[in-house]
Amino acid sequence: MTDHLSFHTPARPEKCLTRRSVLTGVAGASILGLSSTRAASVPGSVSPPSVVSQPPRAWGTQAGPSYVPDPDVITLDPSFKDLTYFASPIRRVWDQGGWLEGPAWSNEGRFLVLNDDIRSRALRYTWETGEISDFRPDSYAANGNCFDFTGRLIVCEDFFRRVVRWEHDGSVKVLADRYNGQGLNSPNDVVPHPDGSVWFTDPGYGTNLTEGHPDAPGGPTNPDGKIRWNIGRELIGEIGGTKRQADNVFRIAPDGTLTSVLPEKDLRDPNGLCFSTDYKKLYLVSTPKGPGQTVGGDQAIHVYDVNGSVLSNGRIFTNMQLNGAQMNPDGIRIDVFGNLWCGASGPLGLCGVMVFNPAGKLIGRIRLPQGCSNLTFGGPKRDHLFMCAAGSLFTLQVGVQGFAPS
Repeated sequence: MTDHLSFHTPARPEKCLTRRSVLTGVAGASILGLSSTRAASVPGSVSPPSVVSQPPRAWGTQAGPSYVPDPDVITLDPSFKDLTYFASPIRRVWDQGGWLEGPAWSNEGRFLVLNDDIRSRALRYTWETGEISDFRPDSYAANGNCFDFTGRLIVCEDFFRRVVRWEHDGSVKVLADRYNGQGLNSPNDVVPHPDGSVWFTDPGYGTNLTEGHPDAPGGPTNPDGKIRWNIGRELIGEIGGTKRQADNVFRIAPDGTLTSVLPEKDLRDPNGLCFSTDYKKLYLVSTPKGPGQTVGGDQAIHVYDVNGSVLSNGRIFTNMQLNGAQMNPDGIRIDVFGNLWCGASGPLGLCGVMVFNPAGKLIGRIRLPQGCSNLTFGGPKRDHLFMCAAGSLFTLQVGVQGFAPS
């Protein structure tokens, strides 16, 4: 772990790091709201350091004493204060990753699993020690993870373009790798349903060299065939889909039947997803165009009514615009009161985590120095928020529990 890292206020607008699309926006003081969002000054000193302050905020175990309340936990509506814990600062617990994704908490094991998908590593954060270690030697460019209602780990593997489940006896079962006779794109995020089904998104973000593998020659992500699409994995046999298909949101029924519940014509570039606490709604993130596409998603969060395996009444939950900037949402989670927590990329000072109440009102923010790709609630009480941001893992103890299979 790096002991002391700092981030300086840029002389001109900068944008938080994101692997795909960094959005335009103005990062001036009026947008950041420094005069109104910064916590009260410590007596006899300047205002406490934040992501965009001078002197810059320091991160790491040797960064010195933390300021509480944390100036980068920003209340926009009084209701957000009930969801936070005033004496907890944001902490960076690890910063040696490439691009971190898919955090999922194991109740039984008291650990967090996450993926470094561009380095193809499956990682484990151990609660008792705070250490990061290898969970598996190769994740096959895995992205999203979740634990089902019996504690089995379900993984989206970008390289194999499939969804697998790790059984209790240590074996691996392929849940989905083809649809209508064709390979999948790159399953991105996945959630379980109490009826035994599994729902996942299948955009094309892993159909490239960095996060999975490109198409075979002639496919949308390798039209001229110049990219050696199967190099580096010659010894592991079949590698799944070989041509980018249309985007879909899929449901795997308890009997293994795979159906598309939302095709590309209804939602482009589906990414993060989660159910409401009563499982009567499904929230879905739409993100910018991926490899091999000319038109991408609208960068909004959509919500649909759920009736068995059917989605209906699709509408925009939030357009993800903040202080004049179009933010890029990614992973999402729900707390036990139905508030939606969303990882977002955008201009420095705006990116991090955005929190919406069930009506879609933005009630609070967690400001990070990098765009947040995904997040989850964990810890023995489910009251710690784990946030993946570029190559770093951040944590924050909150005043609410995350909603998840128990």
